[in-house]
Amino acid sequence: MSAASADHSPTPPADERVDPAQDPFQRRPVNQAPLLQGHHTVHGDHALTGAVRALSGPDADAVLASLDRLGRLAGSAEAREHGRLANEHVPRLSVADRYGRRVDEVAFHPSWHWLMTTAVDAGLQAAPWLSSRPHPHLRRAAAFVAWSQVEPGHLCPVSMTYAAVPTLRSEPDLATDWVPGLAATSYEPGLHAAPHRKAGLLAGMGMTEKQGGSDVRANLTRAEPDDADTHRLTGHKWFC
Repeated sequence: MSAASADHSPTPPADERVDPAQDPFQRRPVNQAPLLQGHHTVHGDHALTGAVRALSGPDADAVLASLDRLGRLAGSAEAREHGRLANEHVPRLSVADRYGRRVDEVAFHPSWHWLMTTAVDAGLQAAPWLSSRPHPHLRRAAAFVAWSQVEPGHLCPVSMTYAAVPTLRSEPDLATDWVPGLAATSYEPGLHAAPHRKAGLLAGMGMTEKQGGSDVRANLTRAEPDDADTHRLTGHKWFC
């Protein structure tokens, strides 16, 4: 069998073939899939739209319509480039400013702030807890899935903010102070006195064991079956 007959590579379209006269080293790849952009991360996800329709009933069209802009943006070249840049330029801790004053602030790339602004504006954080729209938590869950395709890392603080509200509501005075800011659809980065001097708030949380720190391999808590449906936890957890 000749080398030519053994080559099963597809012939590229005429407008993608490399002209040796223009590119003698043929450096342009012609065997790669096109860039994933220009698609709709909601309408193009039949499992997602099917779940929304099954769970929202007669309000399905309205819920899906409210996700149109975010789904279109999530599949755009602009959003994917911001996701790439946010990962390429890692956060940088500034312990002190140039005059030696202690600041302890983390600087993020502008693309990180673009992603966060979009996520918060779309109500992916705690907004559903104070929303009067139909099916706010379902809408938020579907939007979260659609937007996570851009860059999932920035959705960690977003999801922690969403999860913090039920815990805060166990202390009504704390909830009164903090939940409005956590549910606000305004993203305001930077260290400022909270909760009343920022347009929008984000929450973080952490759990570890005294001897563990960030090393989860050092955790000692054990879960033992208690009966058919429950487990008994034995150990010490530290939560903030």
